[in-house]
Amino acid sequence: MRITRDTLQKMHAAGDKIAALTCYDAAFATLLENAGVDMLLVGDSLGNVLQGHASTLPVTLEDMIYHTQCVVRGSSKAFIMVDMPFGTFQVSPEETFMNAARLMAAGAQMVKIEGGHIMTDTIDFLTQRGIPVCAHIGLLPQSVHQLGGYKVQGRTTNEAEQLLSDAMLLQEAGVGMLLMETIPAALAAKISRELSIPTIGIGAGADCSAQVLVLHDMLGIYSGNKPRFVKNFMADAGSIQAAIAHYVAEVKTGKFPATEHAF
Repeated sequence: MRITRDTLQKMHAAGDKIAALTCYDAAFATLLENAGVDMLLVGDSLGNVLQGHASTLPVTLEDMIYHTQCVVRGSSKAFIMVDMPFGTFQVSPEETFMNAARLMAAGAQMVKIEGGHIMTDTIDFLTQRGIPVCAHIGLLPQSVHQLGGYKVQGRTTNEAEQLLSDAMLLQEAGVGMLLMETIPAALAAKISRELSIPTIGIGAGADCSAQVLVLHDMLGIYSGNKPRFVKNFMADAGSIQAAIAHYVAEVKTGKFPATEHAF
């Protein structure tokens, strides 16, 4: 039986940690969920780790649909979340809905959209029409050129207040989850306390409801830059499945992320 949004909300309410990883194909989908991963994120990070691009910007909607279909075919239990790629939601709410609907038809249970308060009207439009949305704040990989690089967000008082305000507005707009990337752990903890929905951290400390990493990063097989928040779980594992199981166990017990993985 597949994990649903309601399942994850109940886990959050009970204080049970949620383990998530990116996934892009059927074989890994089966392996990950059998190792106990609760949520599979079909991430536009596939642009980096599969396609060899320097950023996620070249990834297309067709790419995301294809990889979503692959993951769904290999999965029967895990919750499936899918990134909306660059240019597919920075448009009218109506056009965003049509793009999101194609991802839902491919098997997504929720779509993920980067951006804060500026996205609230679009998110309200989607959620009112039956499309569950996870918002993404903090470091926004699709806005890397505007941000001036992959930098920690929310360090100043004004930035922190804006992120908290964005989080509250996004929840009011109807998001079912909130992903926070590369922000101070204390800020992520404060935002998580203020919200009633699950929060997902990637470089956001240990107090989020869920943790996610890029699969190729945590297996140590991506040759690109390794962010501080990444841990190589293959280093002490005898197999990929053991590494994934170790990751799940550390997330569930709160051992990962540790202090050295936070900002």
